[in-house]
Amino acid sequence: MKKIFLYIALFFSLAAFAQNEQLAQYYYDKGDFDKALVSYQELLDGLPSNPFYFQRKIDCLQQLQQFDPAEKAIQERLSKYKQATLLVDLGYNFQLQKNEAKAKKYYDEAIEKIKKNPNEVYGVSNSFEKKVLLEYALKSYQVASALVPTFNFNYQMALLYGQLGDTDKMVTTFLDEAMANPQNAMLIQSQLARYMSNDGDSKYNESLRKELIIRVQKSQDVFWNHFLSWFYMQQKEFGKAFIQEKAIYKRNPESLSNIINLGQMAIEEDDYEEAKAIMDYVLENTTDIELIVQANTYLMKMKIEKASEKDFVAINTQFDVLLKQYGIAPITLSLQLMQAQFVSFELKNPVEGKAIVKRALELQLNAYDQAKCKMELADILLSEEKFNQALLYYSQIQENLSNDVLAHEASLKSAKTSYFKTDFEWALKQFKELKSASTQLIANDALEYFLLINDNTVADSTQTALKQLAKGDYLLYQNRNQEAIAQFQSILKSFKGQEIEAVTLLRLGRVYEKTGDYALALSQYQELITHHSDGIYIDEALYFSADIYNKQLQMPDKAKPLYEKIIFNHQDSIYFVDARRKFRELRGDTIAP
Repeated sequence: MKKIFLYIALFFSLAAFAQNEQLAQYYYDKGDFDKALVSYQELLDGLPSNPFYFQRKIDCLQQLQQFDPAEKAIQERLSKYKQATLLVDLGYNFQLQKNEAKAKKYYDEAIEKIKKNPNEVYGVSNSFEKKVLLEYALKSYQVASALVPTFNFNYQMALLYGQLGDTDKMVTTFLDEAMANPQNAMLIQSQLARYMSNDGDSKYNESLRKELIIRVQKSQDVFWNHFLSWFYMQQKEFGKAFIQEKAIYKRNPESLSNIINLGQMAIEEDDYEEAKAIMDYVLENTTDIELIVQANTYLMKMKIEKASEKDFVAINTQFDVLLKQYGIAPITLSLQLMQAQFVSFELKNPVEGKAIVKRALELQLNAYDQAKCKMELADILLSEEKFNQALLYYSQIQENLSNDVLAHEASLKSAKTSYFKTDFEWALKQFKELKSASTQLIANDALEYFLLINDNTVADSTQTALKQLAKGDYLLYQNRNQEAIAQFQSILKSFKGQEIEAVTLLRLGRVYEKTGDYALALSQYQELITHHSDGIYIDEALYFSADIYNKQLQMPDKAKPLYEKIIFNHQDSIYFVDARRKFRELRGDTIAP
């Protein structure tokens, strides 16, 4: 019975203690340091050895500028526990009073403690870092490393060099650590990339490039070729990355997967020239059917992207030749589905497209490949206005591959189907859920449609204009470009000056781009920029205009100021990073080979 009462008393004691800790934290976070000090002192009375409560007590005293009581408390604790970190606390207390000489005295004493016992480095360096005394934190690591060669603080020291602005030292220290511990290479690359993306001065990029090239030249280890290839990929310089990947493959011809991945990245960045060279290299250097099919799939994708209507028959014939050569089998599924899409949307023959997909579904496919087939079939059915059948297949994918990226994509397409049907209420609910999707592209797309429906419903409760836009978007989906243009032009006439105007101008600009009418595309974007500069589509109009001048019209002087406007006025845009990179390239920041 006594034990039961003891347990009950202990339970209530712990509960009260936890409540006091929450209260102390609440006051501290709120900046009510008088009350926080009282609470942490009470907690410290209960647990005198607790370092966290003690540190919070000192923080409160210092915030209240009660430096003498803080010094006395630190000295008493130092006498009792002899902890080197308390010397840092003591020095910092004097630094807050602008007594630099005394502060330095105690900081140096803390460093001396490391010299006597190198294991003190962990606490002392951490204490220095927390107080943003970076030079002393670095010195702590340097002293300990000199005394105990088995200590490895390269990563921590490299971070400190970076924070102190010595990026050259940061680079060499990080690279030394990467070579010594290759398992940390990806973590190190992420740190190096952070400086690349945030530092507008190309001096850092040049320093990193030169250091990597020196290491490639001095060492026979392909590790540095991999690292240099990674660097060029960050810079979107795929040709230079390809040179490194070829060097790696020649010395270690085991796998072409890295080269395939590089080609895919080049395609995603619209660098088709390098992508084609990469895929051709793969075809020249492998007999692996899977790789051959993969490379040919990418090559066909690029051909379709650049094709005009007169090329369509030849492209379809090439699909037939490839499938005859490598067979109608699971391994060629990517080619089969690409042909189905091409036949349905470019050759306007959805019946044949469906037949290709249904033939693929008869193969022995895994669940993921079956889902890809169903997705293609649903897309074709949607183009035929068979909305309910399309929705059925999309829902099957969502059910069979829940939480997979493909399932999220099916959910997005399902929501777009509701939008095309002008079932805006249901579409809005679906887009709202997808705004938080883990895949950024899907989340961005969902957000765009959510805002489109929401804003235009507020502006026009009858949704008349929105219905007209949905019709135009559906014509675009069906690849009926001229009819879509007519539809969008009709909207601009009927709803001039209304909410729907800005997005319609954007849509019209995109169609003109697709059909190669760049002057007309630019005129739509300029109309949007002039009359809807405070709207949500302004960054897209600027970016697409800049891209036309940059890529299609080869007029960099007109592209540069448009990219610059995104950089300075639209930092939250999804095009911000690309605009900044392209602006730097046009300005001449791109690193020489």
